Amino acid sequence: MGKIYILLPMIGYLIAMFAVALFCSRIKTNKSGEGFIQEYFIGGRTMGGFVLAMTLIATYASASSFIGGPGVAYKLGFGWVLLAMIQVPTAFLTLGVLGKKFAIISRKINAVTITGFLKARYESNTVVILSSVAILVFFAATMVAQFIGGARLFQSVTGYSYRTGLIIFGLSVVLYTTIGGFRAVAITDAIQGVVMMIATVFLFYSVVKFGGGMDSIVHKIQEVSPSMLTPDAGGAISKPYILSFWILVGFAVIGLPQTSIRCMGFKDSKSLHNAMIIGTIVVGFLMLGMHIIGVFGSVVVPGIEIGDMAIPEITLKVMNPILAGIFIAGPLAAIMSTVDSMLILASATIIKDLYINLFGGKEEGKIVSKMSFIITGVVGILVFLLSLDPKSSLVWINLFAFGGLEAAFLWPTILGLYWKRANASGALISMISGVGAYVIFTLYFPKPFGMHQIVPTILISLLGFIIGTYMGKKPGKEIEQLFFY
Repeated sequence: MGKIYILLPMIGYLIAMFAVALFCSRIKTNKSGEGFIQEYFIGGRTMGGFVLAMTLIATYASASSFIGGPGVAYKLGFGWVLLAMIQVPTAFLTLGVLGKKFAIISRKINAVTITGFLKARYESNTVVILSSVAILVFFAATMVAQFIGGARLFQSVTGYSYRTGLIIFGLSVVLYTTIGGFRAVAITDAIQGVVMMIATVFLFYSVVKFGGGMDSIVHKIQEVSPSMLTPDAGGAISKPYILSFWILVGFAVIGLPQTSIRCMGFKDSKSLHNAMIIGTIVVGFLMLGMHIIGVFGSVVVPGIEIGDMAIPEITLKVMNPILAGIFIAGPLAAIMSTVDSMLILASATIIKDLYINLFGGKEEGKIVSKMSFIITGVVGILVFLLSLDPKSSLVWINLFAFGGLEAAFLWPTILGLYWKRANASGALISMISGVGAYVIFTLYFPKPFGMHQIVPTILISLLGFIIGTYMGKKPGKEIEQLFFY
């Protein structure tokens, strides 16, 4: 009976998200031609500050932040909390560096994806193809991690099999994203961001109360595993690795297409400025709260072998079934908000960047709308199939995909915005050398000099961009006028 009390709120939550998608589809279906593209893939560029902040953070705060990361903190302690808190400036950096200029230029060139921006900036079909392939490959890896997290969450709280959870969770997200488009994604992300915050508060309170207070919990950690109270987890996390995380989940997040695309969709400057403040507060609150829950859970609910199962099992242990069913929606919301954002951007990459921009497809409403629905659904189903047999912890899958996207897009995006001399040769060499170096380091030298492999990767990518730029021709006056005046 307890499992039913847990299951019903989860199902109710999925139904509510589907209802939002249906509501948003009514707005979308009244559009045709270019109006459909703008509405389905970028929500008509009408996001206010709160929605912008919450959709940015909800997209970024994925299963890794709510399940995988706290699961590692369960094993390693406060050292991993320190790493997690590096993510606090995510919204401020992304919106501050890209926001205003990205929004102005994307409106000028009618871009709804990062690839659309790169095509207009560098005037290269090869850049379009490489960036599209990078998005689809690394997005697939990220979405697989989210599907694994959602299915494991469902499995742990209901007792049903992993595949049953994958079917219910995966198909629900694919369905509401396909129907509702970007506007549904943005609105549901805002709802899910609020749910994440509420769930974090109640779960933190329940863990502390169950453990007899914070002093008691910390004292138990000191007795059982004092290394968990040290910044380097007793040597398990090297200092160079800690410092290199400032690149992976700090500065380089500017290059993530799933978050940078949000800079194209806000309404005005006031919305941007409000989102920078709200987003910074929210991400700090979520990361600190969830990862400390993971650390405290190590002594409150000891003996959990699989890190990804820590948060679900802690929730079940410290809350009654009805509350657990309600507040398990927090990590569920984090997972859903990342999957839906990547699904819609992957679909936009195929439709807008490849079909329309590269191969000259027409933007007729009926054709594009049908293709958009089909492509979104097909991509979701393919990711679902790849998730049937999980091989490793989702936090490492997620971090691998993060690094790959940063290697491909960081410098072509930033330097394309701010360096007049940047050209297609620089972008191509940067993307190829960056992704190539990242794969080689990941396979053969995963911790060069004790650091995360993203550090030498982006240095190689930057060097490649500079060399390529001076090898190639200067951009024409039209590009300079369009992007810098």
